[in-house]
Amino acid sequence: MTAAAAAKMLGVKRATIYAYASRGWLGRATKGPGSRALYPRSAVERLKLRARARSGHTAVAAGALRWGEPVLDTAVSSMTPQGPEYRGRNAIALALQGMTFEACAEWLWSTNSHSPWPPALEMPDWVRLPAPGPGATLSRLLTLVSSVALFDDHRFGAEVDDELHRARGLMRLMAQRAGAWPERAGAAYGSISATLGHSLRGSALSREEIAAVDMALVLCADHELNASTFAARIAASAGCDLYASVCAGLATLSGPRHGGACDRVEAMLSGVKTPGSGSRPRGSEPADPAPGFEPMSYPDGDPRGPPLVEVALRVAKGRTRMAAVEAAVKRAAKLTGDTPSVDFGLVAVARALGLGPGSAGAMFAVGRMAGWVAHVLEQRLSGSAIRPRARYLDSGKRVSHVRD
Repeated sequence: MTAAAAAKMLGVKRATIYAYASRGWLGRATKGPGSRALYPRSAVERLKLRARARSGHTAVAAGALRWGEPVLDTAVSSMTPQGPEYRGRNAIALALQGMTFEACAEWLWSTNSHSPWPPALEMPDWVRLPAPGPGATLSRLLTLVSSVALFDDHRFGAEVDDELHRARGLMRLMAQRAGAWPERAGAAYGSISATLGHSLRGSALSREEIAAVDMALVLCADHELNASTFAARIAASAGCDLYASVCAGLATLSGPRHGGACDRVEAMLSGVKTPGSGSRPRGSEPADPAPGFEPMSYPDGDPRGPPLVEVALRVAKGRTRMAAVEAAVKRAAKLTGDTPSVDFGLVAVARALGLGPGSAGAMFAVGRMAGWVAHVLEQRLSGSAIRPRARYLDSGKRVSHVRD
Protein backbone atom coordinates (compact mmCIF):
# COMPACT_ATOMS: atom_id res chain seq x y z
CA MET A 1 0.00 0.00 0.00
CA THR A 2 1.13 3.58 -0.61
CA ALA A 3 1.59 5.94 2.32
CA ALA A 4 -1.56 7.80 1.28
CA ALA A 5 -3.65 4.61 1.18
CA ALA A 6 -2.25 3.47 4.53
CA ALA A 7 -2.98 6.86 6.10
CA LYS A 8 -6.56 6.71 4.85
CA MET A 9 -7.09 3.19 6.23
CA LEU A 10 -5.68 4.13 9.64
CA GLY A 11 -7.32 7.56 9.76
CA VAL A 12 -4.03 9.40 10.36
CA LYS A 13 -1.86 11.91 8.54
CA ARG A 14 0.77 10.78 6.07
CA ALA A 15 3.50 12.06 8.40
CA THR A 16 2.21 9.63 11.02
CA ILE A 17 2.66 6.75 8.57
CA TYR A 18 6.31 7.70 8.14
CA ALA A 19 6.69 7.80 11.92
CA TYR A 20 5.13 4.34 12.20
CA ALA A 21 7.50 3.08 9.50
CA SER A 22 10.56 4.51 11.27
CA ARG A 23 9.57 2.56 14.39
CA GLY A 24 9.32 -0.66 12.39
CA TRP A 25 5.56 -1.00 12.90
CA LEU A 26 4.79 -1.30 9.19
CA GLY A 27 7.36 -3.92 8.26
CA ARG A 28 9.79 -3.51 5.41
CA ALA A 29 8.91 -0.91 2.78
CA THR A 30 9.58 -1.58 -0.90
CA LYS A 31 9.79 0.73 -3.91
CA GLY A 32 6.85 1.01 -6.27
CA PRO A 33 6.23 3.08 -9.43
CA GLY A 34 7.94 6.46 -9.23
CA SER A 35 10.10 5.24 -6.31
CA ARG A 36 7.10 5.55 -3.97
CA ALA A 37 7.39 3.66 -0.72
CA LEU A 38 4.97 0.73 -0.49
CA TYR A 39 4.03 -0.96 2.79
CA PRO A 40 2.71 -4.51 3.33
CA ARG A 41 -1.08 -4.42 3.49
CA SER A 42 -1.09 -7.11 6.19
CA ALA A 43 1.06 -4.91 8.46
CA VAL A 44 -1.27 -1.91 7.99
CA GLU A 45 -4.36 -4.03 8.70
CA ARG A 46 -2.70 -5.50 11.80
CA LEU A 47 -1.90 -2.02 13.11
CA LYS A 48 -5.48 -0.93 12.51
CA LEU A 49 -6.86 -3.88 14.45
CA ARG A 50 -4.56 -3.24 17.37
CA ALA A 51 -5.62 0.40 17.43
CA ARG A 52 -9.26 -0.68 17.52
CA ALA A 53 -8.48 -3.23 20.23
CA ARG A 54 -7.25 -0.46 22.50
CA SER A 55 -10.58 1.37 22.22
CA GLY A 56 -12.64 -1.03 24.33
CA HIS A 57 -13.57 -4.57 25.32
CA THR A 58 -15.74 -5.27 22.27
CA ALA A 59 -13.04 -4.11 19.91
CA VAL A 60 -10.48 -6.22 21.76
CA ALA A 61 -12.59 -9.32 21.21
CA ALA A 62 -13.16 -8.48 17.55
CA GLY A 63 -9.52 -7.64 16.89
CA ALA A 64 -8.27 -10.74 18.67
CA LEU A 65 -9.71 -13.00 15.98
CA ARG A 66 -8.01 -11.03 13.18
CA TRP A 67 -4.36 -10.61 14.10
CA GLY A 68 -5.17 -8.80 17.34
CA GLU A 69 -4.39 -9.62 20.95
CA PRO A 70 -3.89 -13.22 22.21
CA VAL A 71 -7.11 -15.12 22.95
CA LEU A 72 -5.81 -18.06 25.01
CA ASP A 73 -2.74 -19.33 26.83
CA THR A 74 -0.50 -22.05 25.43
CA ALA A 75 2.81 -23.62 26.36
CA VAL A 76 3.19 -25.42 23.01
CA SER A 77 4.69 -22.74 20.79
CA SER A 78 5.08 -19.02 20.21
CA MET A 79 5.85 -16.76 17.25
CA THR A 80 8.96 -14.58 17.26
CA PRO A 81 10.69 -12.52 14.54
CA GLN A 82 13.24 -15.37 14.40
CA GLY A 83 10.51 -17.90 13.63
CA PRO A 84 8.35 -20.15 15.80
CA GLU A 85 9.62 -21.51 19.08
CA TYR A 86 8.58 -24.99 20.19
CA ARG A 87 8.29 -24.98 23.97
CA GLY A 88 10.98 -22.31 24.19
CA ARG A 89 13.33 -23.69 21.53
CA ASN A 90 13.74 -22.04 18.13
CA ALA A 91 12.29 -24.30 15.43
CA ILE A 92 14.76 -23.21 12.75
CA ALA A 93 17.71 -23.96 15.01
CA LEU A 94 16.25 -27.39 15.78
CA ALA A 95 15.81 -28.14 12.07
CA LEU A 96 19.31 -26.98 11.16
CA GLN A 97 20.75 -29.11 13.96
CA GLY A 98 19.23 -32.19 12.32
CA MET A 99 16.37 -32.93 14.71
CA THR A 100 14.22 -35.77 13.38
CA PHE A 101 10.51 -35.26 13.02
CA GLU A 102 9.74 -37.94 15.61
CA ALA A 103 11.96 -36.18 18.17
CA CYS A 104 10.28 -32.88 17.33
CA ALA A 105 6.81 -34.35 17.85
CA GLU A 106 7.79 -35.89 21.18
CA TRP A 107 9.22 -32.53 22.26
CA LEU A 108 5.95 -30.76 21.39
CA TRP A 109 4.05 -33.43 23.33
CA SER A 110 6.36 -33.06 26.37
CA THR A 111 7.21 -36.76 26.49
CA ASN A 112 10.49 -38.48 27.24
CA SER A 113 9.89 -41.28 24.78
CA HIS A 114 12.84 -42.41 22.66
CA SER A 115 11.44 -45.79 21.63
CA PRO A 116 10.59 -46.64 17.99
CA TRP A 117 7.18 -45.54 16.86
CA PRO A 118 4.53 -48.25 16.51
CA PRO A 119 3.32 -49.56 13.15
CA ALA A 120 0.58 -47.75 11.28
CA LEU A 121 -3.05 -48.05 12.26
CA GLU A 122 -4.98 -50.36 9.97
CA MET A 123 -7.07 -48.88 7.20
CA PRO A 124 -10.39 -50.56 6.27
CA ASP A 125 -10.04 -52.65 3.09
CA TRP A 126 -13.14 -51.15 1.51
CA VAL A 127 -11.87 -47.54 1.64
CA ARG A 128 -10.96 -46.05 -1.74
CA LEU A 129 -8.90 -42.91 -1.31
CA PRO A 130 -8.99 -40.05 -3.86
CA ALA A 131 -5.95 -39.95 -6.12
CA PRO A 132 -3.24 -37.64 -4.75
CA GLY A 133 -2.47 -34.40 -6.52
CA PRO A 134 -2.95 -30.63 -6.27
CA GLY A 135 -6.17 -29.91 -4.41
CA ALA A 136 -6.77 -33.59 -3.69
CA THR A 137 -3.99 -34.72 -1.37
CA LEU A 138 -5.52 -33.17 1.74
CA SER A 139 -8.93 -34.61 0.79
CA ARG A 140 -7.21 -37.98 0.53
CA LEU A 141 -5.85 -37.65 4.08
CA LEU A 142 -9.19 -36.36 5.37
CA THR A 143 -10.92 -39.42 3.96
CA LEU A 144 -8.27 -41.66 5.46
CA VAL A 145 -8.50 -40.26 9.00
CA SER A 146 -12.28 -40.24 9.12
CA SER A 147 -12.52 -43.83 7.83
CA VAL A 148 -10.03 -45.16 10.40
CA ALA A 149 -12.03 -43.53 13.18
CA LEU A 150 -15.08 -45.66 12.31
CA PHE A 151 -13.35 -48.81 13.54
CA ASP A 152 -11.75 -47.44 16.69
CA ASP A 153 -14.22 -48.24 19.47
CA HIS A 154 -11.87 -46.88 22.14
CA ARG A 155 -11.39 -43.40 20.71
CA PHE A 156 -13.61 -41.67 23.28
CA GLY A 157 -12.30 -40.65 26.69
CA ALA A 158 -8.85 -42.14 26.15
CA GLU A 159 -5.96 -41.44 28.52
CA VAL A 160 -3.09 -39.23 27.33
CA ASP A 161 -0.65 -42.13 26.80
CA ASP A 162 -3.24 -44.01 24.76
CA GLU A 163 -3.95 -40.91 22.68
CA LEU A 164 -0.26 -40.41 21.93
CA HIS A 165 0.09 -44.06 20.90
CA ARG A 166 -2.93 -43.57 18.64
CA ALA A 167 -1.45 -40.36 17.21
CA ARG A 168 1.85 -42.05 16.36
CA GLY A 169 0.11 -44.88 14.53
CA LEU A 170 -2.16 -42.46 12.69
CA MET A 171 0.73 -40.26 11.57
CA ARG A 172 2.55 -43.31 10.23
CA LEU A 173 -0.55 -44.33 8.30
CA MET A 174 -0.88 -40.80 6.88
CA ALA A 175 2.76 -40.94 5.79
CA GLN A 176 2.23 -44.31 4.10
CA ARG A 177 -0.94 -43.34 2.26
CA ALA A 178 -0.29 -39.68 1.39
CA GLY A 179 1.06 -40.56 -2.06
CA ALA A 180 0.22 -42.90 -4.88
CA TRP A 181 2.83 -45.45 -3.77
CA PRO A 182 2.07 -46.64 -0.20
CA GLU A 183 4.94 -48.13 1.74
CA ARG A 184 5.09 -51.88 2.19
CA ALA A 185 4.94 -53.65 5.56
CA GLY A 186 8.67 -54.30 5.45
CA ALA A 187 9.32 -50.62 6.19
CA ALA A 188 6.72 -50.39 8.94
CA TYR A 189 9.28 -49.21 11.46
CA GLY A 190 11.17 -46.79 9.19
CA SER A 191 11.16 -43.09 9.98
CA ILE A 192 8.14 -40.95 9.14
CA SER A 193 10.22 -38.93 6.68
CA ALA A 194 11.52 -42.01 4.87
CA THR A 195 8.02 -43.51 4.73
CA LEU A 196 6.42 -40.30 3.48
CA GLY A 197 9.09 -39.74 0.83
CA HIS A 198 8.72 -43.31 -0.47
CA SER A 199 4.95 -42.92 -0.63
CA LEU A 200 5.15 -39.63 -2.53
CA ARG A 201 7.89 -40.64 -4.99
CA GLY A 202 7.54 -44.38 -5.34
CA SER A 203 11.18 -45.11 -4.54
CA ALA A 204 13.37 -45.02 -1.46
CA LEU A 205 15.06 -41.77 -0.46
CA SER A 206 18.75 -41.36 0.25
CA ARG A 207 19.94 -40.35 3.71
CA GLU A 208 20.44 -36.76 2.53
CA GLU A 209 16.95 -36.67 1.04
CA ILE A 210 15.38 -38.06 4.22
CA ALA A 211 17.13 -35.30 6.18
CA ALA A 212 15.56 -32.71 3.84
CA VAL A 213 12.08 -34.11 4.49
CA ASP A 214 12.80 -34.13 8.23
CA MET A 215 13.67 -30.44 8.04
CA ALA A 216 10.46 -29.71 6.15
CA LEU A 217 8.32 -31.57 8.68
CA VAL A 218 10.03 -29.98 11.67
CA LEU A 219 9.64 -26.45 10.31
CA CYS A 220 5.90 -26.83 9.79
CA ALA A 221 5.20 -28.90 12.91
CA ASP A 222 3.51 -26.01 14.71
CA HIS A 223 2.83 -22.29 14.34
CA GLU A 224 0.94 -21.13 17.41
CA LEU A 225 -2.79 -20.41 16.79
CA ASN A 226 -2.88 -20.64 13.02
CA ALA A 227 -6.27 -21.32 11.44
CA SER A 228 -6.04 -25.12 11.35
CA THR A 229 -4.70 -25.38 14.91
CA PHE A 230 -7.44 -23.09 16.20
CA ALA A 231 -10.02 -25.26 14.41
CA ALA A 232 -8.54 -28.39 16.00
CA ARG A 233 -8.65 -26.75 19.43
CA ILE A 234 -12.27 -25.70 18.94
CA ALA A 235 -13.17 -29.29 18.07
CA ALA A 236 -11.30 -30.55 21.13
CA SER A 237 -13.02 -27.99 23.35
CA ALA A 238 -16.36 -29.36 22.14
CA GLY A 239 -15.34 -32.84 23.34
CA CYS A 240 -14.47 -34.29 19.92
CA ASP A 241 -12.19 -37.33 19.76
CA LEU A 242 -8.67 -37.11 18.35
CA TYR A 243 -9.68 -38.17 14.83
CA ALA A 244 -12.42 -35.54 14.60
CA SER A 245 -10.07 -32.85 15.90
CA VAL A 246 -7.45 -33.82 13.31
CA CYS A 247 -10.13 -33.77 10.59
CA ALA A 248 -11.05 -30.22 11.65
CA GLY A 249 -7.41 -29.26 11.23
CA LEU A 250 -7.08 -30.99 7.85
CA ALA A 251 -10.25 -29.39 6.49
CA THR A 252 -9.02 -25.93 7.47
CA LEU A 253 -5.50 -26.59 6.22
CA SER A 254 -6.88 -27.26 2.73
CA GLY A 255 -7.83 -23.59 2.25
CA PRO A 256 -5.79 -21.57 -0.29
CA ARG A 257 -4.86 -19.09 2.44
CA HIS A 258 -3.33 -21.87 4.51
CA GLY A 259 -1.81 -25.20 3.47
CA GLY A 260 -3.59 -25.00 0.12
CA ALA A 261 -1.16 -22.20 -0.72
CA CYS A 262 1.33 -24.96 -1.59
CA ASP A 263 -0.84 -25.88 -4.57
CA ARG A 264 -0.84 -22.23 -5.70
CA VAL A 265 2.96 -22.13 -5.50
CA GLU A 266 3.19 -25.39 -7.41
CA ALA A 267 0.91 -24.00 -10.12
CA MET A 268 2.94 -20.79 -10.36
CA LEU A 269 6.23 -22.66 -10.79
CA SER A 270 4.58 -24.82 -13.46
CA GLY A 271 3.36 -21.74 -15.34
CA VAL A 272 -0.31 -22.41 -14.62
CA LYS A 273 -2.58 -19.38 -14.11
CA THR A 274 -4.55 -19.26 -10.87
CA PRO A 275 -7.43 -17.00 -9.75
CA GLY A 276 -6.14 -13.48 -9.15
CA SER A 277 -2.96 -13.92 -11.18
CA GLY A 278 -4.05 -11.57 -13.97
CA SER A 279 -2.74 -8.03 -14.41
CA ARG A 280 -4.39 -5.01 -12.78
CA PRO A 281 -5.56 -1.80 -14.48
CA ARG A 282 -2.91 0.90 -14.94
CA GLY A 283 -2.75 3.28 -12.01
CA SER A 284 -4.25 0.84 -9.52
CA GLU A 285 -2.53 -0.52 -6.43
CA PRO A 286 0.33 -2.96 -7.18
CA ALA A 287 -0.61 -6.60 -7.58
CA ASP A 288 -0.60 -8.85 -4.54
CA PRO A 289 2.65 -10.70 -3.79
CA ALA A 290 3.22 -13.87 -5.76
CA PRO A 291 2.11 -17.12 -4.12
CA GLY A 292 4.71 -18.24 -1.62
CA PHE A 293 5.97 -14.72 -0.93
CA GLU A 294 3.10 -13.19 1.05
CA PRO A 295 4.46 -11.59 4.26
CA MET A 296 1.48 -12.72 6.33
CA SER A 297 2.85 -13.72 9.73
CA TYR A 298 6.25 -12.07 9.37
CA PRO A 299 6.40 -8.52 7.91
CA ASP A 300 10.16 -8.92 7.43
CA GLY A 301 9.84 -12.30 5.73
CA ASP A 302 9.11 -15.85 6.83
CA PRO A 303 12.38 -17.15 8.34
CA ARG A 304 11.33 -20.76 7.67
CA GLY A 305 11.31 -20.41 3.89
CA PRO A 306 14.96 -19.63 3.01
CA PRO A 307 16.46 -22.65 4.86
CA LEU A 308 14.08 -24.98 3.01
CA VAL A 309 14.98 -23.44 -0.35
CA GLU A 310 18.68 -23.75 0.48
CA VAL A 311 18.45 -27.42 1.42
CA ALA A 312 16.31 -28.08 -1.67
CA LEU A 313 18.90 -26.54 -4.00
CA ARG A 314 21.69 -28.45 -2.27
CA VAL A 315 19.91 -31.81 -2.52
CA ALA A 316 18.83 -31.19 -6.14
CA LYS A 317 22.47 -30.71 -7.17
CA GLY A 318 21.74 -28.34 -10.06
CA ARG A 319 18.89 -30.30 -11.64
CA THR A 320 17.03 -28.29 -14.26
CA ARG A 321 13.70 -28.71 -12.48
CA MET A 322 14.96 -26.21 -9.87
CA ALA A 323 15.44 -23.42 -12.42
CA ALA A 324 11.90 -22.11 -11.85
CA VAL A 325 12.49 -22.08 -8.07
CA GLU A 326 15.69 -20.04 -8.38
CA ALA A 327 14.11 -17.66 -10.89
CA ALA A 328 11.09 -17.00 -8.65
CA VAL A 329 13.27 -16.27 -5.61
CA LYS A 330 15.50 -13.86 -7.57
CA ARG A 331 12.51 -12.10 -9.15
CA ALA A 332 10.79 -11.56 -5.80
CA ALA A 333 14.00 -10.26 -4.22
CA LYS A 334 14.48 -7.78 -7.07
CA LEU A 335 10.88 -6.52 -7.40
CA THR A 336 9.58 -6.51 -3.83
CA GLY A 337 12.38 -7.66 -1.55
CA ASP A 338 10.15 -10.46 -0.25
CA THR A 339 11.66 -13.78 0.79
CA PRO A 340 10.06 -17.21 0.26
CA SER A 341 7.51 -18.46 2.79
CA VAL A 342 7.30 -21.93 4.29
CA ASP A 343 4.78 -22.87 1.56
CA PHE A 344 7.29 -22.02 -1.16
CA GLY A 345 10.01 -23.87 0.74
CA LEU A 346 7.92 -27.04 0.95
CA VAL A 347 7.27 -26.94 -2.79
CA ALA A 348 10.99 -26.40 -3.41
CA VAL A 349 11.85 -29.49 -1.36
CA ALA A 350 9.20 -31.54 -3.16
CA ARG A 351 10.62 -30.46 -6.53
CA ALA A 352 14.18 -31.18 -5.50
CA LEU A 353 13.28 -34.74 -4.49
CA GLY A 354 11.13 -35.41 -7.55
CA LEU A 355 8.00 -36.04 -5.47
CA GLY A 356 4.57 -36.28 -7.06
CA PRO A 357 2.05 -33.43 -7.49
CA GLY A 358 0.49 -32.25 -4.24
CA SER A 359 3.41 -33.55 -2.17
CA ALA A 360 4.14 -30.20 -0.50
CA GLY A 361 0.63 -30.14 0.95
CA ALA A 362 1.09 -33.68 2.20
CA MET A 363 4.31 -32.74 4.01
CA PHE A 364 2.53 -29.74 5.52
CA ALA A 365 -0.32 -31.92 6.83
CA VAL A 366 1.82 -34.71 8.26
CA GLY A 367 4.18 -32.22 9.87
CA ARG A 368 1.46 -30.00 11.32
CA MET A 369 -0.34 -32.95 12.88
CA ALA A 370 2.36 -32.99 15.57
CA GLY A 371 1.24 -29.54 16.62
CA TRP A 372 -2.46 -30.37 16.35
CA VAL A 373 -2.04 -33.28 18.76
CA ALA A 374 -0.14 -31.10 21.24
CA HIS A 375 -2.81 -28.39 21.13
CA VAL A 376 -5.71 -30.86 21.35
CA LEU A 377 -4.28 -32.43 24.49
CA GLU A 378 -3.54 -29.01 25.98
CA GLN A 379 -7.07 -27.81 25.24
CA ARG A 380 -8.55 -30.85 26.96
CA LEU A 381 -6.47 -30.16 30.07
CA SER A 382 -7.79 -26.59 30.20
CA GLY A 383 -11.31 -27.95 30.66
CA SER A 384 -12.81 -24.92 28.90
CA ALA A 385 -14.92 -24.56 25.79
CA ILE A 386 -14.00 -22.08 23.05
CA ARG A 387 -17.18 -20.17 22.35
CA PRO A 388 -16.76 -16.65 20.89
CA ARG A 389 -19.78 -14.37 20.72
CA ALA A 390 -20.95 -12.53 17.62
CA ARG A 391 -21.96 -8.86 17.45
CA TYR A 392 -25.31 -8.73 15.65
CA LEU A 393 -25.64 -6.06 12.97
CA ASP A 394 -29.21 -5.21 12.02
CA SER A 395 -29.25 -4.08 8.40
CA GLY A 396 -32.84 -3.01 8.68
CA LYS A 397 -33.94 -5.57 6.13
CA ARG A 398 -35.56 -8.92 6.61
CA VAL A 399 -34.49 -11.21 3.80
CA SER A 400 -35.99 -14.67 3.62
CA HIS A 401 -33.94 -17.44 2.06
CA VAL A 402 -36.77 -19.94 2.27
CA ARG A 403 -39.41 -20.11 -0.42
CA ASP A 404 -43.04 -20.36 0.64
